[in-house]
Amino acid sequence: MQDQKYKPDYDALIPELRLWNAGKGVDIDGWLAGVGSYEHAVAYLRLFWPAFTVHEDCVLFADFNLESFRGFMEQTIGDKRRVEVVMNHHHILDLFPNVPQEPSKDLILHLGRALKDIWSCKLKHDFPTRVITVSFPEDETEDLRDYEITFFQDQH
Repeated sequence: MQDQKYKPDYDALIPELRLWNAGKGVDIDGWLAGVGSYEHAVAYLRLFWPAFTVHEDCVLFADFNLESFRGFMEQTIGDKRRVEVVMNHHHILDLFPNVPQEPSKDLILHLGRALKDIWSCKLKHDFPTRVITVSFPEDETEDLRDYEITFFQDQH
């Protein structure tokens, strides 16, 4: 039996699917064909297959802010693992700050789990000799903003 995280209930995660086709609904592929674009796909690649870099032995998103890096290095007294954790973290809820209504917890968890898997693959692909952990804690919380993802090297 396949793991459920790979067989999402798109109707539950994307309520809009049921509204399409004069209320008859549409499947995920039909919806993507109707609302998606090549430009959207390229933009989403930035999130799902990001560029990473190494700076002073820290693995970071390629577009990291050098001044922030220096500030965190100073604050942590050179603790590279802590610097990676904070510089690489994203609150899932903040990925799309302008949506009209807050997403469901199930949607946040599904997206966080998928990002964890994807970033793990990408980091292993880009840095095969480094041991990098992608963390997405799923502890029970009432505040969806508490769900965040980050990555860091284990050897720091």
